[in-house]
Amino acid sequence: MLRFIPLLVACLLPLPLAAAGLDFGETTRELKAAPDQHVLTTDIDFKNTSDKTVTIERYEATCSCMGVKVKGGKLQYAPGESGVLRTTFDMRNFVGDTQKAIQILLVGDPPEKPSVTLSFNIHIPVLVVVEPKTLSWDIGEPAAAKKFKITMDHSEPIRVTSVDCGNEVFQLALSTIEEGKSYELTVTPKSTSGPELAVISVETDCKIERQATQRIFGVIRPKTPRATTTEPAAPAQE
Repeated sequence: MLRFIPLLVACLLPLPLAAAGLDFGETTRELKAAPDQHVLTTDIDFKNTSDKTVTIERYEATCSCMGVKVKGGKLQYAPGESGVLRTTFDMRNFVGDTQKAIQILLVGDPPEKPSVTLSFNIHIPVLVVVEPKTLSWDIGEPAAAKKFKITMDHSEPIRVTSVDCGNEVFQLALSTIEEGKSYELTVTPKSTSGPELAVISVETDCKIERQATQRIFGVIRPKTPRATTTEPAAPAQE
């Protein structure tokens, strides 16, 4: 009887599935764009590694900035047949790192569970780097000055031409550390007696329009209560 147990167990285990469909080799791709690049295109090869004909029902991009096409408009692939998926990104409104994705549904896939999700990590150099992005004060704390650091990460000089804040509670003072390379922006609230928000615009002479203006923030907000921990009760002594 014992000799039949391994066979019985093997019958109860789920059978290995044939490849569900198309093999794209990689599901995450790192892409780099030039600071002034408007369009970025990448091709991904895929292959039907299963033993059945596979049909792409549809593909969906997570952003209207993406255009997706299969080479030749071909949607049906026999076993062993290959194809190419071309994705085009409109980069005109993006700076820094951004993530995008495509979902590919094959015939027979549930709508909520596509066979393949392709992810793209896109890196666009930031030429005008401001750190931090937000300066904050707690309500009632001393109205002390705090600073943004502005650094130009470019082979050519980039100069700050103006700074502006629509909230009169915050006073701004710009200092040049190295012309065209490094600046400090000091922000001082007149009072921290109540909540306030400032949207600060830093204008530069950067030739790339989408990087010429940086928006940063000053905020006065209620103090965040600290998390408290409760000491465990001591065990009762007998």
